[in-house]
Amino acid sequence: MDKKEWNVQLKPFARPNHKKAMIQILNTVVIYIALLIFTMYLYQADTSILYIIPLIIVTGLFMIRVFILFHDCTHQSFTSSRKWNERLGYFFGILTFTSYAAWQKDHNIHHGAVGNLDRRGAGDIWTLTIEEYNEKPMLMKAWYRLFRHPMFLFTVAPIFLFTVLQRIPTKHARRREHLGYLITNIGILLQAGLLSYMFSISTYLIIQLSVMFIGGTVGVWMFYVQHQFEEVYWEEASEWNSVDAALKGSTFYQLPAILEWFSGYIGYHHIHHLNSRIPNYHLKKCYYTIQELQEVKTIRFKESLKLALLQIYDQKRKRLISFQELNLRKNYN
Repeated sequence: MDKKEWNVQLKPFARPNHKKAMIQILNTVVIYIALLIFTMYLYQADTSILYIIPLIIVTGLFMIRVFILFHDCTHQSFTSSRKWNERLGYFFGILTFTSYAAWQKDHNIHHGAVGNLDRRGAGDIWTLTIEEYNEKPMLMKAWYRLFRHPMFLFTVAPIFLFTVLQRIPTKHARRREHLGYLITNIGILLQAGLLSYMFSISTYLIIQLSVMFIGGTVGVWMFYVQHQFEEVYWEEASEWNSVDAALKGSTFYQLPAILEWFSGYIGYHHIHHLNSRIPNYHLKKCYYTIQELQEVKTIRFKESLKLALLQIYDQKRKRLISFQELNLRKNYN
């Protein structure tokens, strides 16, 4: 099917449902805030770490789900009201330490460029081809290797992203993005001030940063695994098309039901890239209704772990490979 035919198939699922949106606010945002406060209360009361750590993990998972609601707002899919998507988006963005306006801009670029070798760099994970890597100076090669190492990409990078990079406008930011950063940062400061007043600044920082670490690490992993697999679709602009980019450049990440719920069904990522106006609460039904959507690349949790070691794109063979494989080739040649 071409883009127009897919749009006809997917249109019934791209209608926001205000009742489902309200339920998600209650069972996600309200619970996240309550868990965050409760965890801080227990920590302040010197409760055993054996209780605190599981609570931090669960709260981090709820933070991911809040981010999915935020994500839907940036696509104008969570509700049918542009105003309410924006209002809720800014609020959810404060809770997840992400500027609504700036992230919306970058993420829309990602949707229009995913799988396009000539339009990398906005809203995606830094990926070089073998040829590009070989042309880089030694220091840049070392930095790329460090960045793509799983221990950096899934631990240091997420916390740096949400605590530092998401606080500062880029040099290309427009007035709307600058205003968005200002609103989000003020909101975060007010939230931090209130919770520090209720407990203490050390309690706030320890619990909030721990929750953010869990949420950020799992969130970056979810985004990574849906666009970084061996047979991933990458084409030059002249050969690129949006349908192939969605169906061949995005996975169906099949997760256990509980993780599917916490991740806001974002594992049905190929559907999301075919039509970003489908809200998270309709993705699963869409998948099981349209047979063609069940024929894409499916990745299960256990097999997904090895994808963390795929780090560089072989444009000639159209495969994402590891540095280990690249080194073996050099030694063999």
